[in-house]
Amino acid sequence: MHELIKTDIIKFGKIAGDRCLTPGISGNISVRCGNDIIITSSGSANSFLSEDDLSIIDFNGNLVEGNKKASSEKFLHIEFYKKRKDIGAICHFHSPYLTSLAACGLSLNDKILPEIVFMFDEIPCADYALPGSFELVEKTSLYFEKYNVILMKNHGVISAGRDLKEAYLNIELCEAYAKTFILSKFLGGAKILSDRQVEDIYSLR
Repeated sequence: MHELIKTDIIKFGKIAGDRCLTPGISGNISVRCGNDIIITSSGSANSFLSEDDLSIIDFNGNLVEGNKKASSEKFLHIEFYKKRKDIGAICHFHSPYLTSLAACGLSLNDKILPEIVFMFDEIPCADYALPGSFELVEKTSLYFEKYNVILMKNHGVISAGRDLKEAYLNIELCEAYAKTFILSKFLGGAKILSDRQVEDIYSLR
């Protein structure tokens, strides 16, 4: 079981790197595995992961198995899993367009694209705190119960899903949305969907 999950993390780390969603040694990935969490190690590059870059921790953050220190963001992942029993995997990336919005402290709450309204409603931005700190966990976790994708001011984005594929695809979709949102500003601003149009989209859920 652990070996299959590790293979999956390595695969999606490479995909994310190839699509410029996780530059350099930024970001981290984890998957829930029973009473344990498999997470990328501190200082690892998601694009070039090997099994040696993956650590197994418990829900107190203790290292259970592995040769390297687990990601400094491990408690952010742990808190998301604790608050959401439906969540099986988490990606935290510094993708350029979403991170541009995070750097500006902007939430994506304009109703512009039907698929984003349908899947996420909105993408909030949590207040800034030092990366790896318990303050970051405290401020970001305010959004965990309601949202699967959250921007972190002056930091990046965190996405959760039922499995790793879903957690990854959430970021890929939201990154494209952020790019569309930013580019639309140069064309005079996107047209906002009406309340009626939004309600019609909600009815499809």
